[in-house]
Amino acid sequence: MPRNAVDYEEDFYLWTVEQARLLRSGELSAIDAANIAEEIESMGRSDRRELKSRLIVLLAHLLKWRYQPDAQSRSWSSTIREQRQQIDLVLEDSPSLRPAVAQMLDQTYGIARERAAEETGLAEAAFPGTCPFTPDEVLSREFLR
Repeated sequence: MPRNAVDYEEDFYLWTVEQARLLRSGELSAIDAANIAEEIESMGRSDRRELKSRLIVLLAHLLKWRYQPDAQSRSWSSTIREQRQQIDLVLEDSPSLRPAVAQMLDQTYGIARERAAEETGLAEAAFPGTCPFTPDEVLSREFLR
């Protein structure tokens, strides 16, 4: 077991400081490679989770905007703009996630549809069964704002 494995469980911050020091000094044989690898993978999963979460909120608001036009508000417009801005930031940091947006739309649309139905009081059947927006439309600051 690497000499720092216990530190990882006992004091995460101290562990990160020590691992960074070891890496910078080239003491690779002393690093806690297994936990470092786990943390790096976790960071990638975090970006994916954030992107999916923001797509759900964005899709729900795009649905509300399109299918309940009489109730459009600045709040909805602001939420659409904010989610797009935050998605842009995630994709700026992790551009390799951009091609995954189409698949994520398919994965998240059902949740967004349920949320839009709940928030509008409309039946779920009032919204399309599959995502009516392309990835480019969803991400475009000019589309439905």
